[in-house]
Amino acid sequence: MLNIEYKAILPKTKLPIVIIGAGGIVKDAHLPAYKKAGFEVYGIVNRTKPKAEALAAEFAIPHVFDSVADAVAQAPADTVYDITIMPSQFIETLEALPNGAAVLIQKPMGDYFSESKAILEVCQRKGLVAAINCQLRQAPFVNAARWLIEKGYIGEIYDMEVRVTVQTPWELFPHVMVHPRLEILYHSVHYIDLIRSFLGNPASIYAKTLKHPAKALSSSRTTLLFDYGDTVHAVVNTNHDHDFGARHQESYIKWEGTKGAIKAKMGLLMNYPDGVPDAFEYGIKDENGQCEWVTFPIEGSWFPDAFIGSMGSLMRFKLGEINVLPAAVEDVVDTMAVVEAAYQSSARGGQSVNYKV
Repeated sequence: MLNIEYKAILPKTKLPIVIIGAGGIVKDAHLPAYKKAGFEVYGIVNRTKPKAEALAAEFAIPHVFDSVADAVAQAPADTVYDITIMPSQFIETLEALPNGAAVLIQKPMGDYFSESKAILEVCQRKGLVAAINCQLRQAPFVNAARWLIEKGYIGEIYDMEVRVTVQTPWELFPHVMVHPRLEILYHSVHYIDLIRSFLGNPASIYAKTLKHPAKALSSSRTTLLFDYGDTVHAVVNTNHDHDFGARHQESYIKWEGTKGAIKAKMGLLMNYPDGVPDAFEYGIKDENGQCEWVTFPIEGSWFPDAFIGSMGSLMRFKLGEINVLPAAVEDVVDTMAVVEAAYQSSARGGQSVNYKV
């Protein structure tokens, strides 16, 4: 068994954090991750102050601010701002931050591509060190796969697949479930960004996103096919409506290469929010072309551990410990370009068929 390196590297100096927003993702992922990593959360602010006060009491956060302006006025000079509000509030919040500040912005990077470009413009104009919290890139099982691929163990990647067949309780996200761009923008955006992080920008994308006939959701199932030429196959299939018990639910990422393959089970999405255990397997061909699969034990999961990676890497870049900022706004704006193209593809429909003999 290989000694795979997959754990997030923490910054040598841990910068103070101010969280803007107090929604469920903050309670379920951000704050547990920061506690696990030993990060200092200096303060929190939310439009509904009692929600911020409740989280401050639960996670021993010393300061609760009345407004973003109040938070900026009282925060230490080296604060990292963690924006966890809805995309429609991003620009006004970014404008209120100090020039040159480090900021982690919740995905997606705007509701429409025009907003993504406007967010990028604000960040660049103010000199913000800004990343989007596309944290799946830094989930432990993704880190493990990236290590194997970068070391050359599975050869040249020619196939990457994400499949999600689960029953998603959208009611846990009341502000999201009513969105007119639900599935791709708020869920499959993770996989678009993930595939880009391994394979680069696709030349084009084929997409169809669909409603459920008995639900009021704008969309809950999607198929995405990425165009990387004639040899690389990359596809995302999501079905959030599999309400038939756990037996045939599945949630995984698979990479196939010329020398081997990797499969990572994303247990979080099954029986959400409790989840089930992840699983990580890899197989490398021997000199006879035979492939024996190995199960590799991995500590941690997407929630909360990936959030350690996204915040930790931002701190490390701000401090000069690394030279490349993962999920920088300059990079993730391309993810949003693919998202926009996917909606355009879905709206146009496929090539019509001529059934006349």
